[in-house]
Amino acid sequence: MKTIVPKADTISQKWYVVDAENQVLGRLASQIANIVKGKNKPIYTPHLDTGDNVVVINAEKIRLTGRKLQKKRVTRYTGYPGGLRTRSIGKELIDRPETVLSHAIKGMLPKNRLGKKLFNKVKIYAGPEHPHQAQKPEVIPSQLRKA
Repeated sequence: MKTIVPKADTISQKWYVVDAENQVLGRLASQIANIVKGKNKPIYTPHLDTGDNVVVINAEKIRLTGRKLQKKRVTRYTGYPGGLRTRSIGKELIDRPETVLSHAIKGMLPKNRLGKKLFNKVKIYAGPEHPHQAQKPEVIPSQLRKA
């Protein structure tokens, strides 16, 4: 039996909408990363972009378990000497909820050129509205989204 490598013209990419309301951050991020990588498809190939596009809405209503809202720290660098800033993930979730989820998803993607290309297929919005109706996104299948 031969190994089949999918060609670029045979790969079809869909658009999905994920509602992040009352979803646990890490579990949701890993499921989104699998969809973006294409691991939920039979034609998955590690070195090719076989995944789908994902639109995440209600990122501000995501939840964390335990005491992570107070204990977990988010670090960013301003670009200036001495510009390392840390704050709790609870404050970051209030001010910039998109970055909390995007950081979690980005950490679960490959650390190479393909990973950067895959991350561009994730669109995250804090509220329930998104400008991607023209792509006719489907609601995420229930077997991939565990509540």
